[in-house]
Amino acid sequence: MAKRLAVMDVERCVGCQACMFACARRLGEGGLAASCIGIHSAGGIRKGFVVVVCRACANPPCARVCPTDALHIREGGGVRLKTELCIGCHNCAEACPFGAVFWNVEEDKPQICVYCGYCARIALTTSSRRKR
Repeated sequence: MAKRLAVMDVERCVGCQACMFACARRLGEGGLAASCIGIHSAGGIRKGFVVVVCRACANPPCARVCPTDALHIREGGGVRLKTELCIGCHNCAEACPFGAVFWNVEEDKPQICVYCGYCARIALTTSSRRKR
């Protein structure tokens, strides 16, 4: 079965964006532009944070609206992008009910979580440091 990520305890998120930096770093990027995760405030520090990441839908709406079949469905949920087929129409980003299709402006292509797990490893490391 394919790997699938889930936000285990969003209540513990402190908005540090370490997971976003880890995601971008998997491609050698230094900033947040290449991240496939979004963290934003739920309305002030007391309300917590919202974690936006692909939910690996079983029947992904992003793939259904792709006119070139550039997004193919993964076993176990979610999609993989075939960049050579993508025409940059933005249909996938508009169709995602979670807002989890981020956009690479330079390439004019979607950025969608590949379920590599880098973000989870960083989040666990960061969380354990805060406990000390």
